[in-house]
Amino acid sequence: MNVTDIGNKEEGKIWHRKPTPGKSVLVTVVRTAQQAKTVRFLHVAFDTTGDSFLAGDHHGNIYVFDISRNRFRLVQKTGQACTSLAFSLRRTTEFLVALADYTIKCFDKDTKQLVSWMRGHEGAVSSISVHSSGRYAITTSSDTAQLWDLDTFQRKRKLNIRQSVGIQRVFFLPLSNTILSCFSDDSIFAWESDTLFCKYQLPVPDCGPRIFYKAFAVTRDGKSLTAGGRSNLLHLWCLDTKQLLRVIQMPTQVRTVRQLEFLPDSFDGGASQTLGVLSQDGVMRFIHIHTCKLLFHVGSHDESITTVAVSPNGRHIVAIMDNGSVNIYSVQSLTQELYKPPPSQVAVVSGGEADQDFSNLKVKVRSEAVQRPTKSSGRRTQVKTLRPPAGTTAEDKENELPAGLNKKRLVALLKAFGEYPAKYRMFVWRSLLCLPENHAAYSSLTDKGLHSAFLTLHEKYPIKSHKLLRGLQRVLSALAHWAAIFGEVEYLPLVAFPFVKLFQNNPMLCFEVVATVIVNWCQHWFEYFPNPPLNILNMAENVLAHHDKELLQHLVDCGVTSQLFVWPLLETFFSEVLTRDEWLKLFDNIFSNHPSFLLMACVAYIICCREPLLLCSQKQDFEYFFHHRNNMDVGAMVKEAYRLMSSTPADIHPRAMLSDFTPLTKGQYPVFNHYPEFIVEYQSREKEKIRLQEMEYLRERQEVSAMRADFLRRQAEEEAFYAQQELLQKAEEQRRNILSQEEERLTQQRAKLAAMKRELKVKELELLDTTRRRFLKHQQDLRASQIQRLDQEISRKMTLYDQETAAAVQDLEVRQMEMEVQRKQLEQRLLKEQERAGREDEGQVERRTRQAEREGESCTELLRNAEEDMQSREEFLGGARQLGLESDWREVRERLQQADRTREGLTETDTVGDVAGRKWDEVMTLRALLQDHHQPCPSAFTDGEGQTRIRSPCLSRDPLRRHGAVTPVRTNSFTTARPAGSQVLCLNSSSPSESTSTNFSLDRGRAQLDSSERELLKEIRELRQKLAARAKEGSSASSQSVHTLSSISQ
Repeated sequence: MNVTDIGNKEEGKIWHRKPTPGKSVLVTVVRTAQQAKTVRFLHVAFDTTGDSFLAGDHHGNIYVFDISRNRFRLVQKTGQACTSLAFSLRRTTEFLVALADYTIKCFDKDTKQLVSWMRGHEGAVSSISVHSSGRYAITTSSDTAQLWDLDTFQRKRKLNIRQSVGIQRVFFLPLSNTILSCFSDDSIFAWESDTLFCKYQLPVPDCGPRIFYKAFAVTRDGKSLTAGGRSNLLHLWCLDTKQLLRVIQMPTQVRTVRQLEFLPDSFDGGASQTLGVLSQDGVMRFIHIHTCKLLFHVGSHDESITTVAVSPNGRHIVAIMDNGSVNIYSVQSLTQELYKPPPSQVAVVSGGEADQDFSNLKVKVRSEAVQRPTKSSGRRTQVKTLRPPAGTTAEDKENELPAGLNKKRLVALLKAFGEYPAKYRMFVWRSLLCLPENHAAYSSLTDKGLHSAFLTLHEKYPIKSHKLLRGLQRVLSALAHWAAIFGEVEYLPLVAFPFVKLFQNNPMLCFEVVATVIVNWCQHWFEYFPNPPLNILNMAENVLAHHDKELLQHLVDCGVTSQLFVWPLLETFFSEVLTRDEWLKLFDNIFSNHPSFLLMACVAYIICCREPLLLCSQKQDFEYFFHHRNNMDVGAMVKEAYRLMSSTPADIHPRAMLSDFTPLTKGQYPVFNHYPEFIVEYQSREKEKIRLQEMEYLRERQEVSAMRADFLRRQAEEEAFYAQQELLQKAEEQRRNILSQEEERLTQQRAKLAAMKRELKVKELELLDTTRRRFLKHQQDLRASQIQRLDQEISRKMTLYDQETAAAVQDLEVRQMEMEVQRKQLEQRLLKEQERAGREDEGQVERRTRQAEREGESCTELLRNAEEDMQSREEFLGGARQLGLESDWREVRERLQQADRTREGLTETDTVGDVAGRKWDEVMTLRALLQDHHQPCPSAFTDGEGQTRIRSPCLSRDPLRRHGAVTPVRTNSFTTARPAGSQVLCLNSSSPSESTSTNFSLDRGRAQLDSSERELLKEIRELRQKLAARAKEGSSASSQSVHTLSSISQ
């Protein structure tokens, strides 16, 4: 059994030795990682062709195995174990992989790129079903099933169920738009894939035990459904009628059904009849669903199967074993016993002791026909026993062939139709030649590799097909390793080529056919090696001389020997002169007759071409004739060959010198030594010597060629060097000439450039002068416009100044008039206050005088006390008066100083003269009033009481206290006696004439204003603000002075 360990390879061959026909297991694929640890394969899936399948292992590696090309390739490394695999039916290079993380990924096996990534399941995906159109796919887990669009890889629908009811499987029916959903309660529903409308529900069987469906299988036509589970019973449903057809009971060894798979057949029209049932014991049993017969089984208790995939074409079965390996089975080998031809139905009874001549014969006794796994027609096959005639037992033994064929019947069939059926020709040839099919012996020959004699075969025979060339080299090398002479025979490729082309898909059969032909039909060919087989050619010439002396004499007269008209046909086995169909028809007759038939066929070909040969006279014509195709009926040639076989005398018949057919031995091929070994050995030694000499010659020739090439290279390099030097010198001279010309040209250009620069400089200077003049003129115009603008501004400012001055004068006049009105009003109020105060004082004096007189008259006796009291009061009043006078004069002095400061501030400008004059008039008026109030009383009292009564009103009538603006001054004590009628003048007092207002001139400071023209407007604005403020202060000061005077008068 072939075992292939792919290990860590990314690609390679599935099997290194062609699987032995008849073996059910083609190859076992295992994968061992580091430390000889086996990596288990988990899932497999076939593509639509059935020639390739996917296999995913426990490490997440996805492999593609191509059985037809004998290649495997690693297409993806997912990094995690897969739970299901499926090929995409529309894009054949894409496949779907369900991973352990509950996701589904789509990969491209050619580019190894990720196409899409689909998420949505919350549990492991157990199956993937793809619609027959390839557009949709259904993924199933234990809790849900989801419908995907494989064009957009988007989820279209989701099947949600109750937690109590689990999903077993959801899948598409083949060749329809129906979805089958199978649940854990054994209910099966059919849905329309486009609308998801429930079409029908299969009825659950009421009778019998419950199966608990786990496995399902549908035929390719989608008409039958098989379901199985935890029982040895299978339910077979007809989906057209929605009825249960039958219940199949498996053997008692089957307790649980794990997987069901239908085995497709090429001629069943999709209605598969063979069902594979994988049970809990790891054995998959294939049964016929109608006859319920066990056909064959795969696996055993020691080599149990975990999961199985069947190819859509029904040729191969891939099974994952319990040890993690992958077994590839050939369905043809498994069903060989079922479909092999039936043996002979003739029962032969062997003779007893009386017939000792036939005691060594083996006979087959068959009493009834073999039952085959096909539909029973209802008719019983009748068995008819035939008794062979006496005396024909040895002949029958000779005519018996493998696989139940009879040579005598085949020859009769061949003579009737002229050839074997093309469909069964290879089978008939294998039976006629009795090929042993020694696989081991052939493998030992091919393991030696290509023979050195055929390494350069493509040079002598340029074949376009590389496959055909490799097959020819392989067969010829095996022949050369089998017998040494075949490495020296030059015409051997011509002999083997037609058979290699015919058996190019099976090189072992091709080798055995060629070896059988050489052993039987090429007898005595190599006795005269390396010359043609003269004895064989003489046989053919003798037969031709017996049947057509005229033609032979013509050939002799033309100088044509048998090496020219017989040997070209033999060494090519008629492949140059016959077409493929004609060649096959001829060899049908050659393989069915004695080996001498080949020589008779050569003579028959010559005789059938008698007329054209008689017309030829040149040797070149004959050579061309026997190396090219000619118009000839191969049927007539075969008939002629049979006539020659029967009519040739025994003394010249080739049968007498050629042995009968001898097949190759089984197990090992026979020893072939029918050739002069010393010649072959000598020739081989000579060839080896010549080969070594040729290799030495080639080596020396190569060395000489290398030396010559080196010499030529050096010579070429020297010539190229000198030529390059000459070119460099010429180029140098040329460059110097060019440089001198360029220098002259540059000199001229520089002179032109200097002249142009001078012209440009002159133009630039002229332009600058013009620009300067324009600029000066512009500056002059600008200055003139500025002067004019300044004149206009000065005139405008003068006008504005005059206007503001006039307005200020008008404002001052208005203010002066207002102040005069206010002064007059103040004077009137003061006069009124003085008159009122005088009247009050006079009344008080009169009242006190009267009271004093009454008191003097009534209190004479208290005069002394009164006088003492009056003296003390007089002293007290004198001190108080002194203090009052000092405070009054201090206030008057402060008021005068403030008025002086106000006058000094007003004299700074000409416009405030009137204000200062009015203020001065107020001050002078206040001084005059103060002087009047401080004059002593006109009469002197003799007693102290009267003196006190007179002085107090004087103090109370002082008007300066009411205005609060009189500055206090120093004066003499009131206790000093003054003469009557004398006036007491205060310090800083003035005459009444000084109390008039003083007018200041408005023209004062006119010269200064002319010199400070720019500061005039600013000063006027400031003065106007000061005037407004001071006017407010003046009005408040006047009102305060009036109030002070009124308080003093009181």
